[in-house]
Amino acid sequence: MGEYRFFPDRPVSNYRKSDSVFIVCSLLLWGLGIFTLYVCSPGVGERFFGNKNYFLNRQIVSSVVGFSGLIFFAVVPVKKIRKFVFMFAVISFVLCILAFLPGIGSERKGASRWIVIPHLFSFQPSELVKFAIVMYLAHMFDAHYSEYEESSKEFIYPVVALLLFVVVIFCQRNLSTGIFVFALGVAMFILSGASLKWLIPFSILAIPAAVILVSMEEYRLMRILAYIFPEKFRLTAGYQTSASERAIGSGGIWGTGIGDGLERISAIPEIQTDYIFAGWATMMGLLGVTSYFILLVVFACRGFKIALNCPDRFAAYGSFGCTLCIFCQSVFNCAVVCGASPTTGIPLPFFSSGGSSLIITLCMCGFIINASHCDADKESGQTLKNKFDNIETIGGVVVEYE
Repeated sequence: MGEYRFFPDRPVSNYRKSDSVFIVCSLLLWGLGIFTLYVCSPGVGERFFGNKNYFLNRQIVSSVVGFSGLIFFAVVPVKKIRKFVFMFAVISFVLCILAFLPGIGSERKGASRWIVIPHLFSFQPSELVKFAIVMYLAHMFDAHYSEYEESSKEFIYPVVALLLFVVVIFCQRNLSTGIFVFALGVAMFILSGASLKWLIPFSILAIPAAVILVSMEEYRLMRILAYIFPEKFRLTAGYQTSASERAIGSGGIWGTGIGDGLERISAIPEIQTDYIFAGWATMMGLLGVTSYFILLVVFACRGFKIALNCPDRFAAYGSFGCTLCIFCQSVFNCAVVCGASPTTGIPLPFFSSGGSSLIITLCMCGFIINASHCDADKESGQTLKNKFDNIETIGGVVVEYE
């Protein structure tokens, strides 16, 4: 009997298998997140909604939607996905604008960051922007790869797109996410090997702009002061971080376990969202924290390896950006919870309660899985690893060989 081939003109040896290690890491991170939310959220759910499992139930529903997105982005051919990248970016931008409209957007604590469908769900468009900007920049850097090497005029389009997204997020009073999206975009520019002369002036202006934006809002300024002078603001602006540090410290090496540390955990505001890592650290101690970071590093290393070896340049850029986004968000969130960074509103991927973050994170994982088994696009068949291997510096001049 002859060898079975899904496509008659392609031998089985041409198929690339999905990265099983990356898939396992993604599932483990999701599972740990669900478990941590199950332990940390009952007190908050009971207090505000009369239901101990309120946040857990919502997270499970979001997980179903998220895994549907993961499967979609993992199995749909990359060529078909990129056909809708521009539409994806436009929809993301429009949703950000709709968040300002009365009756559609929802204002919470003075910030217009959510779109609400009454009695169904609420969605934060800025989370979608993280995925959209990565996909759009990956598409542009691949589509105009040769043009970027010869001329820098084409760079104006991705630069303008990035700045538009950042500005609209800033207008939503979401400074930390705006800065994160801008930094993610800059990283994508550097990865592509593109000239940064269009971006450098904006990057220089970003520093005084950030200072002005921080000083315009009292709560932002208080967060910075609480970070610099933690003892003076321990019971006011720095209370959240102070309570988090005490809870983490009580975990010791082995952790308090599931029951003993719940009272200390429940004293932390927003324990089910941005500060959920404090709950994990308290329960599992230093051993659990170390295990989490080992798992996160393996997740990131596999994601970057997938990007470097992917034969399709668009998928390579996209998977690199998605991996970088998830990894940097995780590290930055943990830094905030441990008091190593000022308080922000950036969630912990896989862990924080919030459907928007979990759904987008799982969709990103799906695209990375797709990149691990996708075939080369004939028009962009150079892997990032080969690209870096072909670069040599001669007399201070960077030369790239074909």
